[in-house]
This record gives sequence, structure tokens and C-alpha cells, in this order.
Amino acid sequence: MHKFEESVYQLIVETSTNLPGDVRRALNRGMVIENQATRAGLALSTISRNIGMAEEQISPICQDTGMLTFIVHTPVGVNQIKMKRNIHSAIQRATKEGKLRPNSVDSLTGENSGDNLGPGTPVIHFEQWESDYIDVRLILKGGGCENKNIQYSLPTELEGLGRAGRDLDGIRKCILHAVYQAQGQGCSAGFIGVGIGGDRTTGYELAKQQLFRTVDDVNPIAELNQLEQYTMEHANKLGIGTMGFGGEVTLLGCKIGAANRLPASFFVSVAYNCWAFRRQGAEINATSGEIMKWLYESGSDVAMEQQGKNDAGNTNDTTDEPTSREIVLQTPVSEEDIRNLRVGDVVVIKGEMHTGRDALHKYLMDHDSPVDLNGAVIYHCGPVMLKDEAGWHVKAAGPTTSIREEPYQGDIIKKFGIRAVIGKGGMGSKTLAALQEHGGVYLNAIGGAAQYYAECIKQVNGVDFMEFGIPEAMWHLEVDGFAAIVTMDSHGNSLHEGVEKASAEKLASLKEKVFQ
Repeated sequence: MHKFEESVYQLIVETSTNLPGDVRRALNRGMVIENQATRAGLALSTISRNIGMAEEQISPICQDTGMLTFIVHTPVGVNQIKMKRNIHSAIQRATKEGKLRPNSVDSLTGENSGDNLGPGTPVIHFEQWESDYIDVRLILKGGGCENKNIQYSLPTELEGLGRAGRDLDGIRKCILHAVYQAQGQGCSAGFIGVGIGGDRTTGYELAKQQLFRTVDDVNPIAELNQLEQYTMEHANKLGIGTMGFGGEVTLLGCKIGAANRLPASFFVSVAYNCWAFRRQGAEINATSGEIMKWLYESGSDVAMEQQGKNDAGNTNDTTDEPTSREIVLQTPVSEEDIRNLRVGDVVVIKGEMHTGRDALHKYLMDHDSPVDLNGAVIYHCGPVMLKDEAGWHVKAAGPTTSIREEPYQGDIIKKFGIRAVIGKGGMGSKTLAALQEHGGVYLNAIGGAAQYYAECIKQVNGVDFMEFGIPEAMWHLEVDGFAAIVTMDSHGNSLHEGVEKASAEKLASLKEKVFQ
């Protein structure tokens, strides 16, 4: 097993930087359906470009490389203790080389371990079997989509859908509601794994296990196969679309499994995964530790399409969206420039912006900023960074989910004079009110497009609060050509509110019983 550590390292790199073929095909199907002239079509085109960049540069597809979760099947007699040590060493190497972002944080102190190791991280499930080789599978599931996981206890009442009972139709309602509640915050268009039954813990485990199935497989249980097909058809009628911008493609895959349960409990657990569906596996020689074959088709064998549905031959080019304006903003930004912006405008930023996530927002509520933020742009981002003799370099830098900062954002906008906030998924009423009162905008970047945005960052001007850890530090970045869409403006308008309201109405239209 002298080559096992190197094999795990290769598995980590392949999973982080190269989407598998079945996922790419699902995204290609989405691009054929979506109108390229819309915001959702633009987002899908950006996603396609980002996937190619990550593969070419062997860099993370998304800056949030997630919680590493391994499922390992071993022959009887293989030393699992040594394998665990090898897995840890491979993770440390991958983190040091910028293939993973340091994501292991002490839940009590907030301290980042810096190497993705710590109590509970990574997650490794070992199981013995009677085959003579090792099967190792890895999934990287980021925090944005992990936060949109949801579990239902039946019977229950669901918004728009009414009562969900302990039957197949109740399960149907739970799955549709799970897609609806994710909106764009989980980086749609996404994939879901559903676990029916079990207890609270094993239900979620069963749901995540479904994500290891290939996108195009057929469920051997007829009722579940029918439910998977129904979900794919009707979830895409909700109109949530890519990034929650509205559109035709909300869900790219649905896989459902069932387990026995206690008579008193009936759980439906849903594991939501973003479009950056990063999972891979390998068959490994139990003697040498070498990779014998990959378990999922390599993404390198499936090209990402670069066109939307009009380019694919569909002549339907109608869209309800007004033609977008493109406006260049030089930082620091004036209130006048902000007041001239409207929802739907594409903003291209030039100048310095500052990253800020959970730790920074909490800090700024009670302290001064180390830099002048009047007229500034704050980017909800936890980048992947590497340092050499020339200084810091950005390896991946897509947006994080903004709604986590809702308790702080409005106060910080007014306190420091911030003019623009960049993130993904939108924010709530408190932030919207602050944007209107003070003169600010929320700009929605494309979630997961970490290489696309890293290319726009020309220089790292400095960093503060490194004690928070690399993802939570305040990075001062010089950018050029950084594009995002105005989805909340200074006039009280919110694209997110509109999409959520419209999708709620469509959800309610699916209330009537379908399955007996």
C-alpha cells in the first residue's frame, strides 16, 4: 500500500478541479433548454467557462471545497488505521498546494486548523467487503448547498402544498418544497439526493449516499423511479432557474432511496447539491495502493457546450426580461452612480474591493474597519490563497451565500458608507431597506464560478484579520472586469423577492394529490 497516499491525493485533485462526465452532460442539457439571452442563460454560460478554466488550470472549480466525505470499502485484513493516516497526509498536501481551501474550523473558538484536519474532519466511512480491491469515493459538498439540506417529519403542513401525509404523495410534496426553499442560495441549478425513512441521522446519510449515483441511472424500485421522473419534470416548472434568476432549469438531477423506519417516525431527508457536483471515486489495488480505474467517467471526455438554446437550433428567442444595461463602476463608488442603477443591470467593477464573511461582519458591528470603506465594495467571498516569495495569489474566488450576513449587513452599510455588496442568493428585507435609505446595491455574482472571478483579480493589495483564517480574513483585492448583476437596488426593488413569490404560486399549483 506504499502508493495509497498518492492515489488519495490524485483523487482529491481530480474531484476538486474536474467535474465528472455525467454532471457535465446534465449541465449541457440545461444549457440547451435555457435561453442564452436571459440572466439564467448568461449564468450557465459563465458556469461552463469556469468548468473549462478549472480543468485547464488544475484549480478548484469552486473556492468552497466543502467538507471532505469519503466512503471506503476495503477487503478484510487491510489496515484501516494506516489508510486513515494516509488520507490525512494527502489532505494536508492538497490544502498546502491550493487544491483545497482550509475549511476545518473549531466550533467553539472559531479557529481554523489550516490543514482541513480536526475533530470530525474529514468524514471517513469505512466498510469491509469480500472483494479483493479497495473502493474509495469522495464528495466535496460546499457550505452553501449544505445549508439548504432539509429534513421533514411526516405528517406536516407545507407552505403552498398543504398537508403532507405518510405516503408517496406526502414525500412528493416534501421534495418539491425542498427545491423551492433552496431558491438560488444553493447555487442552482442543482442536484438532490433524497432519503426516505431511517432515523434523523441515518436519513441524512441515506440522502447523501444517493448523490454517489450517476445522474443517468435508473432507480430499480418502480415507485421511486416514477417519483424521480416526476420531480425532474415539475421542479423545473417552478421558474427558480440558475442562481435563482428565474428560468427553465432549476434541477439537474434527483435520486431517491428508502430505508426502514420506526413506526412512530417518518422522515424525508433531502441533501441539496449545487451545480458544482464534485464527486469521484477509484478502484485501488489493495497490495500496492495504485489506482486501477476511475469509478466515474472523466470530465475531460465530455466537452462543455458554450451556447444556450438559441445557438443550439431552437429559434424561440423570446424573453420577458428587459435588455440589460452594462455599467462600469470605478471604486470608490459615489451615491449618484448607485442611484442610477436598476435591477437587471450588469455592473463591471474596476478598482479595489474587500472580502468579508461571517467573522468580519460580526467584528465590524462593534469595531472600526482597518481600511476606509466609504464608497467601498464588499465581496462575500472566502478565497483559496497561496503565498510564495512574490506574495499572495488568488487561486479561486467565487461568492459565498449572502443571507448569513443579513443580521449585520444593513447596519454595516450605514455605519461605514458601503455602496455595493457582492454575493450570491440575495439578502432580506433589512438589507433591502438599508440599500434604499443609504444608496447601495446588492450585486449577484455567479456562485461556484471561482476561476472565472479569480481571473478578474489582478493583485492582492493586502490582508487584515489573518487570525480569522484564510477564508474569513479581509482581503483587499485589485480587480478589473469583475461582472455581476444588480438584483437588489437602491429603489426598493428585489429580483429575489419576485422570483420567490412567482415560484411560490407555481408550487401551490402542484398541491393536488398525484400518487396514491
